[in-house]
This record gives sequence, C-alpha cells and structure tokens, in this order.
Amino acid sequence: MATAKKTPVAAPAKPAAAVKAAAVKTAAPAKAAAKPAVKKAAAPAVPRKPNAAFMKAMTPSAVLAAVVGADPLPRTEVTKKVWDYIKKLDLQDPANRRMINADDKLKAVFGGKAQVSMFEMTKLISDHLK
Repeated sequence: MATAKKTPVAAPAKPAAAVKAAAVKTAAPAKAAAKPAVKKAAAPAVPRKPNAAFMKAMTPSAVLAAVVGADPLPRTEVTKKVWDYIKKLDLQDPANRRMINADDKLKAVFGGKAQVSMFEMTKLISDHLK
C-alpha cells in the first residue's frame, strides 16, 4: 500500500495589526540610537548692502523725465516712481494686473506700445537711463 506524503501545514498567519506592532517595536530602538543634530550658532545679523550698480544715480531722458522728474536717480527709485505714477492714474489692466496700459507720457517711454507687461516695462525704462 502506498502512503501519500503529507504536505507540511503552514503556521496560521498573524493578523495585520500584530505585524505592524512588531515592526514599530523593532524600529523604535533605531530612532533612540540616533544622535540629536547639533545646532550651529546663529550668525550675527548683518544688514544687506545694496548693489552699487543699482544705487548709481542715472539721468533720465527727457521723455522719462516727464514721468519721474529730471533729477538723477538710482534705478530702484526710477522704478518706484514709475509704479507710483501707474498706481496714481490706475493704469494697470483690471483683467490682467501684470499688464500696464500706457497713457500719452508712458506710451513715449514704452516706444509707442499701448500695453506692456510689468517685466517688459523695466527693460524699456532702462533704455531711457544714462
């Protein structure tokens, strides 16, 4: 008589919660062994120095002088005065605030364009500074 071979019976599977708990227990000692990070001493706060190229006084052209004045100004101040002019006269496009609608004075500065983006505006203004 031939005897059938019995296949070994696998151990019953552990519930998923028990597996997760076992994984957490093994991971916890690894975290405890890690050394705490050493904090660097904070560097003393040093005020930023403006770039000399931006702070150099530039003379605006006659066309740009109608908007910002004829006195020599740094580029940063010229840009601020142009933005003050734009906001005072509400020249930003209401639908797309990045676009500037030029009036007669700004149209001359913008090379005859009726509308320019705020990023293109700085490029066009720099052409009028010497």
